[in-house]
Amino acid sequence: MDAPQTILVTGGAGYIGSVLVRLLLARGWRVRVLDRLLAGGESLLELFDHERFEFCRGDIRDPETVARAVAGCYGVAHLAAIVGDPACRAQPELARSTNLDGSRLLLEAARRAGVPRFIFASTCSNYGKMPDPEQYVDETSPLAPVSLYAETKVAFERELIECSRADGLIGTALRFATVYGVSPRLRFDLTVNEFTRELALGRELVIFGEHFWRPYCHVRDLAAAVLAVLEADPARVAGEVFNVGDTAENYTKKMIAEALLCQIPEGRIRYVHRTEDPRDYRVSFDKIRRVLGFQISRRVPDGIAEVLRLFRSGLLSNPDAPQYANV
Repeated sequence: MDAPQTILVTGGAGYIGSVLVRLLLARGWRVRVLDRLLAGGESLLELFDHERFEFCRGDIRDPETVARAVAGCYGVAHLAAIVGDPACRAQPELARSTNLDGSRLLLEAARRAGVPRFIFASTCSNYGKMPDPEQYVDETSPLAPVSLYAETKVAFERELIECSRADGLIGTALRFATVYGVSPRLRFDLTVNEFTRELALGRELVIFGEHFWRPYCHVRDLAAAVLAVLEADPARVAGEVFNVGDTAENYTKKMIAEALLCQIPEGRIRYVHRTEDPRDYRVSFDKIRRVLGFQISRRVPDGIAEVLRLFRSGLLSNPDAPQYANV
């Protein structure tokens, strides 16, 4: 890269964003982060004096802040959101105004500023419940959001793609699989991380609805997918939607439990059977592999081992601290 261009990362202090920022800097980009710091800014402290890093504290719902943030940028990686079903249920109005209204404001500001590329972090939760439990859903499958979180993601995703196809913006939506792994902004309210924590601390792990499906992907691989789209030929990604993950990484909760017991054989697990779950989906990730050559670098057992190493290192003084959850 001859002259570093600036990428705005909204939510750059967050679980995925703090990893993405580091990947972008390592690739030679300039990075500007816009974040409200609802979970604090510690995840970015070590980058404070990096010559290609700048930080803007603010809200994506504030027009003046957003206009300053997008100025002079080559691309926007939009990760800022009230993330996850529990957080959105706890503050539904905040979730709607942030995830939908704020996203719209950001997109319009980016268009006015002439920012050519816009990447949106969406979710595989958009699929809801697959109609045929023997099949995989893909980017052409009907969307059936069953939570406020997914509803806001579906709504803005559609607007971004329509905008991209209408006025030449290089807009791309990435439907992320369920994330796991160690990040500078740690979270233990995520299935793989939470399950590993419980067994690592010698607790009994209680699993509800052990037979329902979800796809999983390591935080570094989700961040790497954003980078891959940013650096791809615009013709391959403009107006496109990509599921992000690997088709082999669809698991039931019971399968994750079995992977855990391979590494923590003394672990105690109790299942509470559920006959119904509004979300149950196996996802195909063939498109991103075919179009962009994207491949993951870690699988669920690797993530379990990583989180387990963290616990055994003794670095965490209180793994149950509220700072490690979104709610």
